[in-house]
Amino acid sequence: MIRSRRRLSGRLPVRLTAVALLWAAAGCSGTGGAPSVPVPSPPAAEAAACRALYKALPKTVADLGRNDPEPHSELTAGWGDGEIVLRCGVPRPALMDDPQAKGVDADGVNWMVEERDSGPRFTATYREPYVEVTMDSRFAHDVTPLAQLAASVAKTIPSSV
Repeated sequence: MIRSRRRLSGRLPVRLTAVALLWAAAGCSGTGGAPSVPVPSPPAAEAAACRALYKALPKTVADLGRNDPEPHSELTAGWGDGEIVLRCGVPRPALMDDPQAKGVDADGVNWMVEERDSGPRFTATYREPYVEVTMDSRFAHDVTPLAQLAASVAKTIPSSV
């Protein structure tokens, strides 16, 4: 359930200083296989939380079946043919320092919203490690998939506040 759309406050944790990782997902392979995405490289403790998240993720999101991207990693997950891709352990986006950044709450998990031509990108806030979810343009105004991922994120990714 989506409860509110609001601006992120300047209270975001600033413990980590990292340059925003530019997301550059390659298209699907010619054989209709899984998409290819860059695999994050978080510290060991964060990677452990990401592995727990990977195991807790749902088999379907937005009526799309699980189809994890290549290369296989417990730090990435996907649904459909790249329509929804999750990466865990990404660096803290620089946009989180902007008090005017847009945010949304989906079933108790706060997400920073970045609108892109290819579709929205969301990064969980107030939790570490950082979890990023990208969706194709058909989800530009539909954050229902975030609500379907919220329980898994809340259960496995610790709050940083």
